[in-house]
Amino acid sequence: MTRATVREWDDEQGWGVLDSGETPGGCWAHFSAVEMPGFRSLAAGQKVTLEWESGEQDGCQYRALRVVVAD
Repeated sequence: MTRATVREWDDEQGWGVLDSGETPGGCWAHFSAVEMPGFRSLAAGQKVTLEWESGEQDGCQYRALRVVVAD
């Protein structure tokens, strides 16, 4: 897991982009990868930890497998 910051998030579409040193250019994240109870949403600037894989998605070279909101 690596630390990341939410660059942008669209609740209506259910996805966004996360930035970390290990995912240059951004990591695409879908709400289904976000681990939290209830409605899964993130906000720009929010700190998270991220598990990712290589693979293009909507212009990003990386996809999130697991996103956990940092304490």
